[in-house]
Formats: sequence, C-alpha cells, structure tokens
Amino acid sequence: MPAYATNMRLKFPIVALVLEIVTIILFALFVVYDDGKHHGGHGAKPNETHHEAGPMDLYPMFQDVHVMIFIGFGFLMTFLKRYGFSSVGINLLLAAFGLQWGLLLQNFWHLEDGKIKVSIFKIINADFSTATVLISFGAVLGKTSPLQLLIMTLLEITIFSINEHLVANILEANDVGASMIIHAYGAYFGLAVARVLYRPGLRNGHENDGSVYHSDLFAMIGTVFLWMFWPSFNSAIADPGLTQLTAVINTYLSLASCVLSAYAISSLVEHKGKLDMVHIQNATLAGGVAVGTCADMDIGPFGAMLIGLVAGIISTLGFKYLSPILASNLGIQDTCGVHNLHGMPGILGGLAGIVAVALGKKEGHASMQAAALASSLAFAVAGGVITGLIMKLPFLGQPPDQNCFDDAIYWEVPEEEEENEESLAHADHSKNKAEA
Repeated sequence: MPAYATNMRLKFPIVALVLEIVTIILFALFVVYDDGKHHGGHGAKPNETHHEAGPMDLYPMFQDVHVMIFIGFGFLMTFLKRYGFSSVGINLLLAAFGLQWGLLLQNFWHLEDGKIKVSIFKIINADFSTATVLISFGAVLGKTSPLQLLIMTLLEITIFSINEHLVANILEANDVGASMIIHAYGAYFGLAVARVLYRPGLRNGHENDGSVYHSDLFAMIGTVFLWMFWPSFNSAIADPGLTQLTAVINTYLSLASCVLSAYAISSLVEHKGKLDMVHIQNATLAGGVAVGTCADMDIGPFGAMLIGLVAGIISTLGFKYLSPILASNLGIQDTCGVHNLHGMPGILGGLAGIVAVALGKKEGHASMQAAALASSLAFAVAGGVITGLIMKLPFLGQPPDQNCFDDAIYWEVPEEEEENEESLAHADHSKNKAEA
C-alpha cells in the first residue's frame, strides 16, 4: 500500500497562491478593459464585435452561464452521501481559477495591440472553458485531491484553448453550443484521466460511492438549474438576432423532448418500472448537450426534438448498461457517468452537426465538422493521458482508497457519526507515527 502524502497544509496553499500570483502578473501585462474599438479578422468568430451595440447586451446570458457553472455543475455532483462539501466547494475553486486562466489562454491567439480587451463576450467564453474542467472533475469525483485538480485545471484549459482555436479559427467549424469542443472534449479528457488513475482497490465498489435520500435531492437542484439555463449556454455566443433565437428555441425543445425519453427509458429498464434518480438527474440534460453543435442551424423545431429524443435514450441506456462495462472491462471508473451525459451526447451533437452542414442548414464544410470532432476527441484523450500521468505524482496528495468519496480527508466536517471520527483518528495516529 503506497503512502499517500495527503496533508495539504503547505503544498495546497503554496500552489494555489503561486498560480494566482502568476495569473495576476500576466493580467498586469496583457489584460485591459474593453474599449469597444475592435480590429476585425478573427476568423470564425465574427460575433466578437457584436457587443458594440451595447457593451452590456450579453450580460443576462453571462449570468445564466455563470449560474450553470457554479450552481448547476456544483450541485449536480452532490449526489454522493459524504462528498457534498467537495462537490460544491472544489467546483467553486476550480471554476474560479479556470475562468481567469481561460480568459488569458483563449485570447492569446488574438491580442489587439498586444492586449486582451475584456468584454462580456470574452468572460462568457472564459466560463465555457471552465466547463470542460468541471465535466472532467465528474469522472474522477471522490478520488482526487484539491491539489491534483488544480493541476488538472491548469493543463486541461491550456489544451482546450489550443483545440478551440484549431476548431473555430483554422477549421472554421460550427460548434456554437460546443457539443464537441466542451462536452465531448471534457468527457473524454476526464475518462482518460480516470483510466490513468485507475484504482484496482475500488473494483468492487466503495461504501461511500453512493447516494442517500437528501444527497440525491441536492443533486436535482443542479439538474434543474442546468436544465433551465441551457438555452443560454447554447445561444450565448451565437450571432445576435434571429440566429440566437433559433439556438434558444432548438435547445428549449431538445431538452423538453429529452426529458420524456429519459423518463420512459428509465422506467423501461429499471426494476418493476420504477424511475432511477441517477437517470433523471443526468439523462434529462443530454438533449442540451446533443443539440449544441447545430443549435443555431435551421434544423427545424422537430429536428431539435428528434435530437433530444435520441440523446435521452442513449444517455439513459449508457447509465444502465455501458458504465458498468467501462468500469469492469476498461478500468474506467467514471463516478458521475460523464460519458453518458457529455461524452456520447457530445459525439451525437458532433455527428448531427456534420449531417446538418452537409444538408446545407448552415454555411460550412461537413469535412471540417468531422475534423473538428476528431480533433476534439484526439486532444481530449492525449491531453487526459498526459494530465493523468502528471496527477499521479505522489506529492499531489491523492487520497488512499479507503478515504475516497469522503469529505473528511480534506475538509473540517461537522459532527459526523462516531465511526467516521474513529477512522480519522486512527489515520491521524498512524500519520503521526510515520512523521515521528
């Protein structure tokens, strides 16, 4: 049994503060307020200039996306019975660092007069970059330290910004709701990390890797916030006007249709036709993921509903049948089932985009859409493997198997049951002996 250096007393504060100070220095050198004067020519993002109508026009969209990142993703992951502090708390930490880092890295590709001019459009995109990390976080939830996750955030957003630049500016592919560059990328990045961090000791499960009544209810808060605001996520950076309206309507209808198919399939595959809360928390959102790439395309309201219907079906079936196979046969222990909510629906979205562009629903080349999907998956898997290997470094404080899915190893937890305190006292005792 390897000794895990889980005491965060110095390592975590030093790394967190160094990352923040470096970021502040970079902001001092490169970041200024938006002045509304823009040079054109950003390739696939002509919408960069559309906030000239009013610098605050996109603020309501930004608020919605912000709610999704901090409440939606945060609470969606609180389903574990002893891991709620970490789910919401580390979500806040990673997103707060990630949006700063994302703001820098996404915009280094197109400096204006050597500066990044911060606009609402750019902070929405920075929030988007953090979504990739929060998706990946779901795959390794409960099995990683805050320090490991900060390192993952740093690396994942760096790699994300390269792929995003390639997809949007070089391939000039359409991916307005980011099915490919956020959802598929974040999911497969997380799965690759989870594979590298595979724990044979958790092969037969873990007593804390499960929910209780109230933790599943908390997770539904995340689901409902995500579900309500997803139309904003998919339309925030669409061209203003009717294109943006199309993206809102397509997402709204896809999500609604997805709920019906997710509930139907859940009842179909579960014991005695009962509904499974895991399916309801997750698969009901798959329509938002899957319609992302063609959200702003003229696929027809019925087209959006069909995409949602299929997404709800594959997501629910994934939770029921595919996750156990990935865990037992491929060694991918995907805590939140991100493969079912973001991975497969993300690929479905990418494929729908290829078909829609081929049918002329939006200007572009189907081959570039396909290249964008391939690029996103390749960067995700390669980046995830490299990141996982770095996260394995012993001093990053990965929790031992018996302390997985438990807040108490990294948080002050109020009066838990006695048994918990005893096991911690025992761990502390052996740690003190080791230090002595």
